[in-house]
Amino acid sequence: MANLNLIVLYVEDPAASAAFYEKLLGVTPAVMSPNFYAFPMAGDGTLGLWRKSHVKPEPVGSGAANEIGIMLRDADAIAACFQRWKADGVSIEQDLVTLDFGPTFVARDPDGHRIRVCLFDN
Repeated sequence: MANLNLIVLYVEDPAASAAFYEKLLGVTPAVMSPNFYAFPMAGDGTLGLWRKSHVKPEPVGSGAANEIGIMLRDADAIAACFQRWKADGVSIEQDLVTLDFGPTFVARDPDGHRIRVCLFDN
């Protein structure tokens, strides 16, 4: 079975997006180049930021057609994350609400990619 361990977002300005994610996630990029940055994630995952104008084949569509997620262990952690991001000026698309799967909110990065924070339920 293959392990899904890389998520790549196409961005206009990799350095600006990297600064956003470095502050948001509290993680320093492991790879830094003019057109690509990569952040190590929990487990063996990686978040890549690739300059959209350098992606081959050329991408179609926008960042709002899907979302990446951060799953936290309890509702208090989700509420604290929401308050911290809001205070830091992160663009919030959906305020903290409770949906079928529990408490959640949605933020946007500088390129409009959706970042959903929700409950980790295992």
